[in-house]
Amino acid sequence: MKKNIKKNKRKMDLHTHTDHSDGELTPTQLVEIAYCSGIRTLSITDHDNLGGIKNIDWGYLLINGISKEMVELIPGIELSAKVPVGQMHILGYGIDIENKELNDKIKTLRNNSLYGVLSILVQIRKDYGITFSNEDIEKLVNDSLVKNIGRPDVGKLCMDEKYKYAKNMKEAFDKYLIDAYNKTRANYKGIPPEECIKLIRTAGGIPVLAHPKSLDLSEKDFLIKLKELISYGLGGIEVYHSTHSPEDMEYFKTIANKYDLLISGGSDYHGPKVKPDIELGTGRNNNLNIKQLSLVDELHRRK
Repeated sequence: MKKNIKKNKRKMDLHTHTDHSDGELTPTQLVEIAYCSGIRTLSITDHDNLGGIKNIDWGYLLINGISKEMVELIPGIELSAKVPVGQMHILGYGIDIENKELNDKIKTLRNNSLYGVLSILVQIRKDYGITFSNEDIEKLVNDSLVKNIGRPDVGKLCMDEKYKYAKNMKEAFDKYLIDAYNKTRANYKGIPPEECIKLIRTAGGIPVLAHPKSLDLSEKDFLIKLKELISYGLGGIEVYHSTHSPEDMEYFKTIANKYDLLISGGSDYHGPKVKPDIELGTGRNNNLNIKQLSLVDELHRRK
């Protein structure tokens, strides 16, 4: 690594997941692969969970030639907000990972995630006759004690050789899980967007609207919702994302500048089985090449 490369010129990925939420890699594996992929600024943003950031084995990485100074790790989280339509996630960057209020809320969110998964299991059994062994369901329950579980965990069971309900994760979602989620989402015990933003602010972080296309709103309704989120304290928007087209990115960049929001971006990497079409750092079909973000500049300024 060239020591004279400025931090804000390094390759960045500020949206990644580990096996502490619905990703496949351990936090240590993710950091190692990120470094080997040329990423020098990384954020682990597990769903409703901080375990990934807290469980990086820097001793192992150092033995393999990767020190903390070689990868700038921005502490992050992705909180799930309860909304009537679409999906809304609020990313938090630069947070204090030991903040008591945030950590206490995470315990509640783990229980919420288990409740949601159990509701989906009931729904797909009712609609499609899909059943899993008591041992596998018990494992999901045990996993929820230490990590956030979700639909990808059910998808992995659908793909398991014991069941073969689906060939891959996309098929599991398309055939069963999207429909089951839509039928059960009203029962989910989520937290409202304003609480997500407040939690991140309380933990000293910057709240950022993740993959805004997932809100599934018209342009008019999106702008209304965005202004509402800004009034709660939203500080940024994820302009660059694997699901965004070049036109989307240009539009969201314009919106960020218009409303004085910080710009963020990342691949939303989960791993080759969960999201096989998304690569760490480069996104989908190499649609990402992030080397500078105003969000990172602001976090540097705060240090």
